Amino acid sequence: MMADPTHPEPRSQGPDRTPGIVAVGWTLLLVVAVAVLRDHPDAVPFIVLLLPLLGFTVLSLFGDSIRDQGEGTGAAVLACCTVMTSFVLAVASILHLRTFTAGPSGLRFTQPYLGFEWMAAGPFRVQANLLLDNLSSVMVLVVTGVGSLIHVYSVGYMAHDAEKVRYFSYLNLFTFFMLLLVLGGNLPLMFVGWEGVGLCSYLLIGFWYEKKSAADAGKKAFIVNRVGDAGLILGTILAFHTFGTVDLVDLATNATSLAAEAGGHAGPITAICLLLFVGACGKSAQIPLHVWLPDAMEGPTPVSALIHAATMVTAGVYMVARLAPLFSLSATALLVVAVVGTLTAVLGATVALVQTDIKRVLAYSTVSQLGYMFLACGVGAFGVGIFHLFTHAFFKALLFLGSGSVIHALGGEQDMRKMGGLWRRIPWTFGTFVVGTAAIAGIPFLAGFYSKDAILAGTLASKMAVAPVLFVVALAVALLTAFYMSRLLLLTFFGPYRGDAETGAHVHESPWVMLVPLAVLAVGSVVGGYAAIPEIVSPSFRLETEGEAHHALWLPVLASAAALTGIAAAIYMFLVRTELPQRIYARTRPLARVLEAKYGFDLLYDWIAARLIVQGSRDVLWRGLDVRVIDAAVNAAGALTALAAGRLRLVQTGLVRAYALLILGGAVALLSYLLWMR
Repeated sequence: MMADPTHPEPRSQGPDRTPGIVAVGWTLLLVVAVAVLRDHPDAVPFIVLLLPLLGFTVLSLFGDSIRDQGEGTGAAVLACCTVMTSFVLAVASILHLRTFTAGPSGLRFTQPYLGFEWMAAGPFRVQANLLLDNLSSVMVLVVTGVGSLIHVYSVGYMAHDAEKVRYFSYLNLFTFFMLLLVLGGNLPLMFVGWEGVGLCSYLLIGFWYEKKSAADAGKKAFIVNRVGDAGLILGTILAFHTFGTVDLVDLATNATSLAAEAGGHAGPITAICLLLFVGACGKSAQIPLHVWLPDAMEGPTPVSALIHAATMVTAGVYMVARLAPLFSLSATALLVVAVVGTLTAVLGATVALVQTDIKRVLAYSTVSQLGYMFLACGVGAFGVGIFHLFTHAFFKALLFLGSGSVIHALGGEQDMRKMGGLWRRIPWTFGTFVVGTAAIAGIPFLAGFYSKDAILAGTLASKMAVAPVLFVVALAVALLTAFYMSRLLLLTFFGPYRGDAETGAHVHESPWVMLVPLAVLAVGSVVGGYAAIPEIVSPSFRLETEGEAHHALWLPVLASAAALTGIAAAIYMFLVRTELPQRIYARTRPLARVLEAKYGFDLLYDWIAARLIVQGSRDVLWRGLDVRVIDAAVNAAGALTALAAGRLRLVQTGLVRAYALLILGGAVALLSYLLWMR
């Protein structure tokens, strides 16, 4: 589906000359940027950050004129140019970063690019500074690199949408806030980016706001993230109260001089870490704040790839890894992170088994893989967690964009039960989708194999008492991942076509502007695992991570066996014995219904919202507090005033003779009293 049916195709008003004008202007801007890079390399990250904001500003101010000139392709060209230029400059800036002398523990970081004082209130002072080190440089490459490919893909996917100018302006704004989140040198500046991507997710998820489901999904994402953000705010306040600073480098430095808090000890460090982790759970869709992410699939498919696969949902993982020196001091916090991550991985993998919507399978897969990343951080393998974040960005963006290509080929159909037999008709989409599926399943020598294997090794090497249990569960989740992803692949591309005949007659491959990003991401899904990400980012943590140890040869063999077992089981059930899934479903109907109900989280939250919040507000706050207390008090005050006025009215008759008589009577009474007293 190229666009929502409620949005008609725009009427062309003539040739759109905007792309040519934008190309010329952006060529000049790139020349200026290169000149700045040569003479003032420290200013380049500042340009990397602001280029997407510039694109958003231009599209917001001049979007109507761009739309009126033609089909609005100039907006797409402008948005793509901003992010692609940011990517090129980011690469150049990171190469410049290598020239810096390594600091303590091998950490490389530049001087703040924005050194002005941002906030000052007594002892609370915050500098507006950007931090580009080993860790943030990896994140910047993911945001701008994968983001550029998704922008290019969107040119074809949103080609016939009447609101493409608004769409690309939102994409640019999201990229700016995401870059601010990963480049912010302190918690308040990171929080601005944190809230910004939350706002943009609301705008992009609900982009087709005329659809009630899309509008509701956008509101759900916004509200659930606000719950998590409360924890982030409280954690930031407590961190300043404890350390006297909110600067990320200072927090890491101060943490290295503190004593660790043993398991079960609820000291200030544990409290800070747990509060910050609540914020991470909201943004990265961990139990119990995971419910917004599957519903977010109501937005355009490229939005799902950008926000809910490669960038926004990994913000929580990035924050935990960024504050690794702090989390490493609290055994309780690390245990909570590991257990919550493991439970979330299980929930996402099991619910994905029964989903029939192609995008929802990928959504719950994202929930599961994010749990894997937190498991790595919880066992102390922070670099491995970032490694899986890096590889996941490639193959999950590939899978989401591949699903968009399938949806485009089928005219908007997303139900896998109405697909099948597409591998011959959309071969390029099929080929890239196979690569992405194999990568996430953990097939040897692909990106997912190396990062998943490293997580299993980190879990096994951990000194936690529950580490063996976490390892077994993580291995089982790997098997389930291979199974449900193979199920998705087989139902979509193999077997007979099960959809509408008219739709099947018009199945066609996507245009090149959509296929090129798929091919690039497929290459990344193959070679991404060969990047030494744990070694690259580990100096940013300023600690030796216990989980990043070498492992025995049997572990990758075991992990590969689990993946191949899941794939073989899926092939047997969905190609050889196609009647078997229905028989299994009939025999396990109670369990299947639990999975279809997503373990009841949505039902529970709906009950809380309907019964406790809505009905509670009506019965307690309105009828109880407002009517019986506040209104009653106001009404009682009015009644007393009226009663007093009624009595006073008997005296205040308005007759002068009556007033004179009262004055005379009062004078006689006063005189009589005085005479009696004497």
